[in-house]
Amino acid sequence: MVAATQSVHQETVLPAPADRPHHKFWPKRLPRTLTLPETSLWFNLEVTSTRYPAKDAIIFFGRRFSFSQVRREAEALAGWLQREAGVQRGDRVLLYMQNCPQYMIAFYGILRADAVVVPVNPMNRAEEFKHYISDPEAKVAICSADLAAHAAAANAELPEPQRLRHLLVTRYAEAMQPNGEDPADAPPPAMAEWLRADPPLPAGAVRWLDAIACGHPPGPHTAQPDDLAVLPYTSGTTGLPKGCLHTHRTVMHNTIGGGLWGHACADSVTLGVVPMFHITGMQYCLHSPIWGGATMVLMPRWDRELAGRLISRYKVTHWTCIPTMIIDLLGSPNMDKFDLSSLAYLSGGGAAMPQAVAERLHQQYGLLFAEGYGLTETAAPSHANPPERPKLQCLGIPIFGVDSRIVDPVTLHELPPGEIGEILIHGPQVFKGYWRNPEATKAAFVEIDGKSFFRSGDLGRMDEEGYFFITDRLKRMINASGFKVWPAEVEALLYKHPDVQEACIISTRDAYRGESVKAIVVLKEAARGRVTEEQIIEWARQHMAAYKYPRVVEFADALPKSGSGKVMWRQLQDRENERVSPT
Repeated sequence: MVAATQSVHQETVLPAPADRPHHKFWPKRLPRTLTLPETSLWFNLEVTSTRYPAKDAIIFFGRRFSFSQVRREAEALAGWLQREAGVQRGDRVLLYMQNCPQYMIAFYGILRADAVVVPVNPMNRAEEFKHYISDPEAKVAICSADLAAHAAAANAELPEPQRLRHLLVTRYAEAMQPNGEDPADAPPPAMAEWLRADPPLPAGAVRWLDAIACGHPPGPHTAQPDDLAVLPYTSGTTGLPKGCLHTHRTVMHNTIGGGLWGHACADSVTLGVVPMFHITGMQYCLHSPIWGGATMVLMPRWDRELAGRLISRYKVTHWTCIPTMIIDLLGSPNMDKFDLSSLAYLSGGGAAMPQAVAERLHQQYGLLFAEGYGLTETAAPSHANPPERPKLQCLGIPIFGVDSRIVDPVTLHELPPGEIGEILIHGPQVFKGYWRNPEATKAAFVEIDGKSFFRSGDLGRMDEEGYFFITDRLKRMINASGFKVWPAEVEALLYKHPDVQEACIISTRDAYRGESVKAIVVLKEAARGRVTEEQIIEWARQHMAAYKYPRVVEFADALPKSGSGKVMWRQLQDRENERVSPT
């Protein structure tokens, strides 16, 4: 339920203009706009479990979960949330774990309880996790056993009124075969050890199986399409991560559209390895398969040998991923043993697909990689390449009902094809604003031709056929293997180090990740000569998510500053670009 204090951005979504260039190349099999159901996301599971009760919803290391089982356990969890944890309509519940059956069940259990899912990146550590408790005022968190200590440590450091009241903990092994897996399904040894670990629970934590076993029936489901459903957080150029207000309706648009765009149906088999805390994984590995009745073969972490085995064994048809996964898979010495012939649709984003890799996919396997573009604020895609006519290293065309334009970032005048400007987006999947942040919400939107457009902060161009290409960023952001790293957030965390006086985060080139994080650090006087770059990196590794912490640290006597005292990060970035540029 969306409260008035959240300063929600409201608008009437109008049809996209009929004369946009990309409509000449619109797939004839698809409508240009979607008619959305006037129901909640939960109802999708209710319908699918009724249609296909015994069909596999999930396969997790050989163990199968039917749609009816997923529904029963989600309802049991909803009952526990309402009866035991006191969750009421509109309350925010944190979800903090890697891909697993419990993630799917918990997500829909929270929705069944008329509450709001707050997905949290499981790579976040205790220091980062505190914000996800306090900002959405969450009183309940559901997490995996390996992360329970982080959740408890973060909770203990908050003032008592801001703390969680309930912590529900699951082990990944609770969803695995109790007597071990068939070798064809088995995780690699290091992954298996992590999955089957059983660390001691924090005091007062409740075990997942005990909550499900309570068997409390939930109350009536009352959520409406325009009620808040999910609050994913995104960082930005300044400050801490901001919650994006997504309703059942905004998420529903790409839930349905994603399946239609990619030829998905109830006989599709999806490889679910993109993390479901991320908006892309949430849509393509969770919501869309539930809507259509597809089967999800879940992977909690990326491993190329496991991925190759699972695609081969379960005849995976659909795989949404990031290009680095494909590059890694193609580099496996066992590629000749993997059978990729079942793959019918390969899509992704987050980073450009190298042309040589795309050509190998097409020549060797007959696969066309369909890149897409979207943000947390747009519930994943706003643009996608038509599978029938994709272009390489291209964002694609605006999808169902989306009006997207390239404008001058200052004047907001629309620019002709070929000219570079800011990408603006208007569409049914655009979020309703930032959680309790009216200033940021106002700054994120502009009005053109009577319609409200979201300012992406990305610079791009549109070709004569209406396909979009990204060229640069207005926002200061680092893209590491598809994960967005916002320098301001990393800098704020580095300032917590007792020996750091000043820090500036820039990007450096990385052969595998594309970009990586580099920190220019000024040490406090007493620490100079005593603290090493490696010690700063190790401290950051312990306090930040794995994709976020600096891989490189460079000490400096001082940071360049403008007349107003602002750090001139661009000067440092330009110097780094010159240093690593090929000669």
